[in-house]
Amino acid sequence: MARQVLHVDCDCFYAAVEMRDQPEYRGVPIAIGGARERRGVIATCNYPARRYGVRSAMASAQALTLCPHLIMLPGNMAKYAEVSSQLMIILKQYALAFEPVSVDEAFLELAATSNAALIAQQIRQQIFSELGITVSVGIAPNKFLAKVASDWRKPNGQFAIAPSEVHDFVGRLPVKLIAGVGPKIAEKLKGLGIHTCQDVRDVSAQGLRSQMGKFGDILIERAQGIDDRLVRVRDRRKSISMEHTFVNDLTAEHEINQMLDDMWPKFLARVERAGLHLRQLAPFVKVKFADFQVTTLADHQRGVTMADYRALLAQAMRRADKAVRLIGIGGRLQALNNRQLGLF
Repeated sequence: MARQVLHVDCDCFYAAVEMRDQPEYRGVPIAIGGARERRGVIATCNYPARRYGVRSAMASAQALTLCPHLIMLPGNMAKYAEVSSQLMIILKQYALAFEPVSVDEAFLELAATSNAALIAQQIRQQIFSELGITVSVGIAPNKFLAKVASDWRKPNGQFAIAPSEVHDFVGRLPVKLIAGVGPKIAEKLKGLGIHTCQDVRDVSAQGLRSQMGKFGDILIERAQGIDDRLVRVRDRRKSISMEHTFVNDLTAEHEINQMLDDMWPKFLARVERAGLHLRQLAPFVKVKFADFQVTTLADHQRGVTMADYRALLAQAMRRADKAVRLIGIGGRLQALNNRQLGLF
């Protein structure tokens, strides 16, 4: 008998909590994020804002250009964390196995004989009744498809993919919906003539592996609707980071800072997707020089801000008078020491 996996995903979580607590924000474009003058980025926004093209990880200045009457809110991470805790308590009571993914989403494994559609409806009703926010639920035989399904009827909906529907349904999916297919990999696949999962099925498996390495095997499995990953609580993440390798080695500090400007919103989006908060992190940087010498530098007394990363990178670069081929920024989880969680 096929597995029954649910992916439960809150609809614009931070914004939903604010609309619940401040009814005057319902129906008008709002976003949670940093101020424009601080080069802030959008953490999330409600659906009225999305109709103007506003999106998570977008620079606040760009969001306000697209939607001049957008209401920018600084956010309250302590409140969101409390709602997240209440959400997870509700979800756990329905699951044989439970896996939180971030502050506002989780996978649940149900018994194979359960009425998954009815349980999904009960979950949505209970969360709205007790927490005042809406969630969307995907139901499928595995985690990959459950996550895809939860986006199908957003907001405040549910969608099921039956085992008999998997082959045809997956064949029509764009490959970009497979986890791990970012812009660069999508562009590479496009160059191979691969746009959909059916295209993956149609190409030589050996040729795909030669082009994509080990990730080729994942593409082949997902394109067939196969995902054997278990629903389980994962080990706590210890750090989060990202790197960029330059096409041409850089020597000027202002060029490094320009690249940091480009990396910053992407890093914030990665932190948000991981369900982390900047005040949980101690910053570190990595610099790889033209001769492949690598240096790293961390400072637990600094915060995770653009200014602190600039200072750390400048200090790391002074360790060698050489051109730079790669920079990386990241943060290691540290104790909160009862401080209020902050937002970006």
